Amino acid sequence: MKFFRAIIVMVCVAIAAGYRAHLIMKAETPSFKKFVTAAIAGVLATGSINMPANALTKAETNSLSYLQTKGTGLGNRCSDVIGSGSIAVTSGKKYKITDLCLEPTNFQVEEEVAVKKGVTVKEFVNTKLMTRQTYTLDGVSGTAEVKDGKFTFTEEDGIDYAATTVQLPGGERVPFLFTVKELVAKSNTAGPIAPGFGFGGSFVVPSYRTGLFLDPKGRGMTTGYDQAVALPGIQNGAGEEKLFDENNKKFDVLGGDIEFSVNSVNAGESEFGGLFVSSQASDTDLGGKTPKKVLIKGKFYAKIEGI
Repeated sequence: MKFFRAIIVMVCVAIAAGYRAHLIMKAETPSFKKFVTAAIAGVLATGSINMPANALTKAETNSLSYLQTKGTGLGNRCSDVIGSGSIAVTSGKKYKITDLCLEPTNFQVEEEVAVKKGVTVKEFVNTKLMTRQTYTLDGVSGTAEVKDGKFTFTEEDGIDYAATTVQLPGGERVPFLFTVKELVAKSNTAGPIAPGFGFGGSFVVPSYRTGLFLDPKGRGMTTGYDQAVALPGIQNGAGEEKLFDENNKKFDVLGGDIEFSVNSVNAGESEFGGLFVSSQASDTDLGGKTPKKVLIKGKFYAKIEGI
């Protein structure tokens, strides 16, 4: 047995040494160093997400191939904007905002928190992200113009929703549809777009589930049972009222609000970026649960051009 163990150990050491040498050779490639450093280096804090330490502009991101970005998490990142210039927007002229990207860096959920015995207050608590790196909105586009002395952006198209789930400190999981659907965002001024410029507005939050979804008891909106067939005894009389919301599924359309703050502008490329704060409702499980308020903070990138 000792002889066979020694043989196995020697083989494992040889494989590990060969794999280490392969990684060292690969890491010597400048391009490999660049995107791996940006993807892996970050700061880990409670309730937040790893963020790359090195800024990657849109041009740098576009220069990377699929194989260079595969497995690095860069596909879930918004590009950074380097610059402090300004972009003028003229009244009476229409613009198109393209490549709007929203990358959340922090998720919080409003909960009842005990401050002392018998006394609770509502506070936003940090959460743990359960969704893999598919929660960023990208390629969102829409029209923009100066209307009534205010810069106004109307969202129209793009990857404008992402199914996301977070976990509360107690273990409860909160699913929600991170979105900016039908957003109409306005600023207090007509521009120009420069560091310090801000705009915001309301958007629509569709149901996390669709009409074809069936719950664990086979109930749904357009298909499935009308009631839980495993609970016939308590679905008569007073018991029917208790399960009314669970049995009668509905497609809830709720709402949310978002504010953008610009902190960098590259006038040469007509791009700008900054931070956003969004507040929206969580999933209602097709009307069976009371929605929670979700607070989302992160960074954004956008490009603007005249029509």
